[in-house]
Amino acid sequence: MKRSVEISGYSWMKLGLLLIIALALAFFSFFPLPVEKWYSVGVYPGLASLLRILTGWAPFSLGDLIYSIIVIYLIINLIKGAILVYQKKYTREKFFAFLFRLTKVVLSAYIIFKILWGLNYNRLGIAYQLGIAKKEYTREEVILLTNQLIEKVNECRRQIKDTVLPAPALDTIYREAFRSYQTVSLQYDFLNYRNRSVKGSLFSSLGDYMGFSGYYNPFTGEAQLRTDIPRALIPYITCHEMAHQLGYASESEANFVGYLAAASSNDVYFRYSVYNDLFSYAQGEEIFMEGKEKDFKAFETIIKYNRDHLDSLVKKDRKEIREFFNKRKNRISPAVSGLYDQYLKMNKQSAGINSYNEVIGWLIAYQKKYGKL
Repeated sequence: MKRSVEISGYSWMKLGLLLIIALALAFFSFFPLPVEKWYSVGVYPGLASLLRILTGWAPFSLGDLIYSIIVIYLIINLIKGAILVYQKKYTREKFFAFLFRLTKVVLSAYIIFKILWGLNYNRLGIAYQLGIAKKEYTREEVILLTNQLIEKVNECRRQIKDTVLPAPALDTIYREAFRSYQTVSLQYDFLNYRNRSVKGSLFSSLGDYMGFSGYYNPFTGEAQLRTDIPRALIPYITCHEMAHQLGYASESEANFVGYLAAASSNDVYFRYSVYNDLFSYAQGEEIFMEGKEKDFKAFETIIKYNRDHLDSLVKKDRKEIREFFNKRKNRISPAVSGLYDQYLKMNKQSAGINSYNEVIGWLIAYQKKYGKL
């Protein structure tokens, strides 16, 4: 005798409540000013700080461990489901019950994500806090910014006396990133960062295929870094992920806030890391703008100018970084990047994966108002 799968009225009530909460959060997200005042600088800082207290004690990523358990659980259940289908024991009632449970899980995950971090996608953000507006910029402004970054990165590299860049311990970098935020918060109190929770990713070896150098876990409040990449990249990436922890969900804003912190550091290694990375973004924007104009002579002139004006040790460092990633190119990473591109576009970042490059607009706007880089 077959046992029927029934869903109780109480279960339907719980599903209805979850749906109402999810819709309420979605509705609230349409109002950036209340999100900014009541959530992003109201509830969120205390909530995020508590999460970091709860997870910061562990020397490994608790979030990565949880993700691993979930993936294993899903694989086991997919296998069980496939066996039931093969044995023709998977009835319509069981399938409907599965869809019911899945809907509850998805709604619950959405609600937790929004409350713990996701509403930050809908805030006014750094533009509102600094009183700046990211506007269209000209080719001349980008060229000027690139040249200034060349000067900055050269100046920093000359202060690092060794031909081979030092490779500080990861915890040393994490501690200095924390101090950098303490320094910048003296000027901008909304960047005050408490209770450090920065970890090396358990999935660093998958970075070549997943296309990440760092990521934030909104469910545990941890910032994860890929630890096998050239060490000179990690200071700025750490500051970027800590910016996410502070509630700057937009990738361009996290890049900009990470710049504010890293550039405030007393450690020249940190300043070299941020200016080197920002130079890459600025030069990439130069190349893009020249490509749109189809002025290939100007394109070649700019590339030659940048190459000629970079310090020889900077060029050596950048070549080593390029070689590291060139050796690890594969066909999977672009596909994963495409999925992340769609995720960003779904969360109000219309440029998708190119949102990272938009830090150039923030830098130009910031320099116009504050007269510094």
